Amino acid sequence: MAVWMIGVDHTRADIDVRGVFSFTKKKLQEAYEHFRSFRDISGNVILSTCNRMEWWLSVSEEADFSPASLLCGFLGIDEAAYAPFFIQRKGGEAVDHFFRLAAGLESKIVGEDQILTQVGEALQLSRTAYAADHTLEVLFRQGITAGKRVKTETDLSSADSSVIHTALRMLEEKGFTVRGKKCMVIGNGMMGKLSATALLERGADVTVTVRQYTSGIVDIPRDCKRIGYKDRYGLLPECELVVSATSSPNYTIQYKDLALLSPDHDILLVDLAVPRDIEAEAGTLARFTLYDIDAFQIDLRSEKFMRNLAKAESILEAEKAEFYNWYSGRDLVPRIQALKQLSARDVDARLTPVFRGVSMDPEDKAALRREVEGAAERMMNRLLFGAKARLPEAVFSQCVEAMEFVFQDQAAEARASGSR
Repeated sequence: MAVWMIGVDHTRADIDVRGVFSFTKKKLQEAYEHFRSFRDISGNVILSTCNRMEWWLSVSEEADFSPASLLCGFLGIDEAAYAPFFIQRKGGEAVDHFFRLAAGLESKIVGEDQILTQVGEALQLSRTAYAADHTLEVLFRQGITAGKRVKTETDLSSADSSVIHTALRMLEEKGFTVRGKKCMVIGNGMMGKLSATALLERGADVTVTVRQYTSGIVDIPRDCKRIGYKDRYGLLPECELVVSATSSPNYTIQYKDLALLSPDHDILLVDLAVPRDIEAEAGTLARFTLYDIDAFQIDLRSEKFMRNLAKAESILEAEKAEFYNWYSGRDLVPRIQALKQLSARDVDARLTPVFRGVSMDPEDKAALRREVEGAAERMMNRLLFGAKARLPEAVFSQCVEAMEFVFQDQAAEARASGSR
């Protein structure tokens, strides 16, 4: 198998372009269902964060298709319009990038911790959708291990190297402090909770919005007040800082609604979401100043940072070597591919009598058979690469040989049966 990736990130695309490629959990499920029908794709994982979207693919060595075309086709957008923003990597270049990504070395805030959680969640969602094959499983697990080592064995990040902490430092440099001031956080997901906690740590009076769910408990940081999401505009004029950090596809603060308010003091709006939570035009209103996530930068290039960066790079080289050691059994790949195809044909042959008795439209029946064959191949792929990851090379090679004999014997029996 070969590893490919295509993506857009903060180095090329602004927040509005990144918003086009942002995936909600519902859209992720739709994407995995959609791409499952492409036989050239053995596995795929979509990583979608505020700063990037990356589509990771496991494909055959002979694969020859455009991931950009597939992605844009699924999203219903013009590929040519967004081609300048794409970054595509294959093979070793893709693997190198992934290890740096998981360690936080490709983040806007170098060494930040959130990316490690986001990578793990991306893999888990792909697993849930039966989209990740064993190649991507091993790559992501090894990358996460590398990221954890970098986090624990180096000092790239400080306790406050997240976007909200960087935003608050930047505002402090401009003369704005939150101590004793009324602040509102819209959103109680991971970023919302981080924001509320950071504001509390700096002595702010924090209120968090919560939606009125029919069931379940909404967890917000201790010492925060809460109001219903629908009441946010009522509280907003009393605040001096409003942070919005949701995964909603809709605006949480709109220009037309904000224009109806008449605050008697200046209010800072901080939008940490991609796509945008706060309509960009809101920053043009009197009394309101808007910062989005692209407004916040960080410079950690101290001598100490550079020493730790070198140490991190060394850790990544060691962990990448582990992955390549696993991946290097390439002489077995053609035999594994053949076994996958044999298993698919075997399942198809066993189901042929069943299909004959099923009353279906011929096209639907053909599509069902293709799906069954594909499922058989994916199951064999998981079995084989799972065994390869856990067995010594010599033992695994013997297992492959034994399975080849089994399928050859079955094929011989089938031929003999057909000749009688």
